[in-house]
Amino acid sequence: MKKLEFFLIFVGFTFCFLAKSLTAASDHPDILFIFADDQAFSTIHALGNQEIKTPNLDRLVKRGTTFTHAYNMGSWSGAVCVASRHMLNTGLYVWKAKKAADALRQRISKKSKQDTTTNFKEQGLMWSQLMGKAGYDTYFTGKWHVNTNAAQIFKVARHIRAGMPKQTPEGYNRPQDGKPDVWSPYDKKFGGYWEGGKHWSEVVADDVEDYFTMVKEQGNPFFMYVAFNAAHDPRQAPKEYVDQYPLDKLSLPENFLPEYPWNEKMNSGRKLRDERLAPFPRTEHAVKVNMQEYYALITHMDAQIGKILKALDDSGRADNTWIFFTADHGLAIGQHGLMGKQNMFEHSLRVPFIVAGPGVKKDHRIDTRIYLQDVMPTTLHLAKAEIPKHVQFQSLLPLLEGNDKNAREAIYGAYLTHQRAVIEGDHKLILYPKAAKALLFNVKTDPHEMKDVLSRNQQLGKKLFQRLLELQQQTGDELDLKTIFPDLL
Repeated sequence: MKKLEFFLIFVGFTFCFLAKSLTAASDHPDILFIFADDQAFSTIHALGNQEIKTPNLDRLVKRGTTFTHAYNMGSWSGAVCVASRHMLNTGLYVWKAKKAADALRQRISKKSKQDTTTNFKEQGLMWSQLMGKAGYDTYFTGKWHVNTNAAQIFKVARHIRAGMPKQTPEGYNRPQDGKPDVWSPYDKKFGGYWEGGKHWSEVVADDVEDYFTMVKEQGNPFFMYVAFNAAHDPRQAPKEYVDQYPLDKLSLPENFLPEYPWNEKMNSGRKLRDERLAPFPRTEHAVKVNMQEYYALITHMDAQIGKILKALDDSGRADNTWIFFTADHGLAIGQHGLMGKQNMFEHSLRVPFIVAGPGVKKDHRIDTRIYLQDVMPTTLHLAKAEIPKHVQFQSLLPLLEGNDKNAREAIYGAYLTHQRAVIEGDHKLILYPKAAKALLFNVKTDPHEMKDVLSRNQQLGKKLFQRLLELQQQTGDELDLKTIFPDLL
């Protein structure tokens, strides 16, 4: 009898320990945030893409939990990464983040006597500053693209990169069928990722390995913000990585189009920089070459992530480290006849999002929709830091613990004044205000968003439109959609 009582007590203790492990493993766990650029959710082998090679991200998937439906909210500019990163580092939804970004820019340029209460840097409200106040040593390397100096808000910041490596004229409108390709992803004469003599992704890994030598000498918890420029164009990788993707082994996207019929009205047309990378109309050959270079750059980045994870393991602090991997937005690469990310389709709004750490379920999936910027309050939650009232994104710890009580019912998407979207349940409503065009997709049965079903689902369209109007108020979106789409009222 005593043995049974002891066993029951042991089981009860173990259950309680596991239930609390997400937040109680350490008062201040280490945080490693790895951030890719332009990496779509569908570019990890372990998550369903059988053509791409991502062995280290695959291991990270097995090591933790994947949020399968993580989204970027949108952008106020063609440089979607700017908006994504300002939301990430301020905790604000897209249109309020724009105002914060404007305040930061005006203060830096001294063109305005902007009220300093709106300047996040001066108020110590940037993500890294909040982590620093919580007792963390903060480190940064790579792509920044935020309107303030990373060196001033991180304890250590190296190789602070601009939005993208320099593209060359030869890198556009290529390749053209039947003509020699004038550009090469591994010819270093084109600069870009090769500028400085060493591939930028490799420089990021070098920086992180060095940071871990510093960590060993310091007793404070760390917050590392590791931001790759990959897989943004120019998509350059060493030849051995490009050679891993023979064109005849790559599949054309199921939703390939020579050109998207609404591209001009949605401001993602022939003049947009991202769209000019490949010729119009799109060809199978051009899309496959761009896909080859995209996959090669991701696989090369994956190798650098492997070095980073090894450095973490060698540091002796892996058991108390939370790892977050995501990207700022996705990319089309020929889907719907588009090349860039300035659209409301899943391939461009949706990103990979992996979490690994003490107590996190291994090789687990969560389908609940989140925003990628939810990582910011999640880390503050882990750090036992105060989450400022202005932060609009949500900690993911409840979802990781199995509690979806406060999960979002709907996801909002926006691009300039030219596109709006809302996702709820199995459906997505996309609006092109400049064309007064509305589209409705069942993203469960039609994941490639190829069949507009609005004509036979008018009531559902109206329901989603009302939800979008509600989300406009939450996000500070002042675009008048009611006048443009009276049939949806």
